[in-house]
Amino acid sequence: MKRNVSYLLICLITLVQGFSQELSPKDIIKKANDIVFGEYSQAEIKMTIIRSNWKREIIIKSWSSGQKYSMILITSPARDKGTTFLKIDKEMWDWRPSIERVIKMPPSMMSQSWMGSDFTNDDLANASSKIEDYTHKILGEETIEERRVWVLELIPKEGTAIVWGKIKIWIDKEQYIQMKTEFYDEDDYLIQTTTGKQIRKIGDKMLPSIIEVIPAEEEGHKTKIEYLSLFFDKPILDTFFSIQNMKRLR
Repeated sequence: MKRNVSYLLICLITLVQGFSQELSPKDIIKKANDIVFGEYSQAEIKMTIIRSNWKREIIIKSWSSGQKYSMILITSPARDKGTTFLKIDKEMWDWRPSIERVIKMPPSMMSQSWMGSDFTNDDLANASSKIEDYTHKILGEETIEERRVWVLELIPKEGTAIVWGKIKIWIDKEQYIQMKTEFYDEDDYLIQTTTGKQIRKIGDKMLPSIIEVIPAEEEGHKTKIEYLSLFFDKPILDTFFSIQNMKRLR
């Protein structure tokens, strides 16, 4: 009887190990992305832009449907209130109420800073490209904040219009939390690091409640994202994500 139980335990362990080995690097990235985006999401966010001699806070409302649609509305400070950004696939539009004009962002603007932060327009428009526009490789495993994580390397596929030359991502092995991401240029120089902090349950998911972006070569620069509220999977119609609706959001 003891031999039978031991044999069954060995079989179960072998099956579990086999399943883990079958999980491809692309599968890991997709699971991590699905946790962040969900089918739908609505959030209110405080973004703090920190520089060596000044600091600025921006309050944002955001809506998303999968990884295809997203809308971002600036509600504070007063000078930017009502500014809205729409993303459909990898295209972006910008509504500026002060000039009552919608601008479609050309490729030349994608590498520019978004709202003066350490994020770029490309970061917003190509959030989903980590899955389809890169090749993926597991470099190994490490421990971050007592969590075992995969270390993955993403290299852009030939012919894709990608700002980064390489991305490294540290993903928690149990809950697929993106703990850290490093972005490199085409010459393999580190440009910036994104770190997830204060992981807690948000809705029904474990996620970083604070995200920090730190440029590698700009001392005293940092952008911090804090979730004031975050809700998942409340359906949003595709028609919500339109240029017409950009002008009506409050």
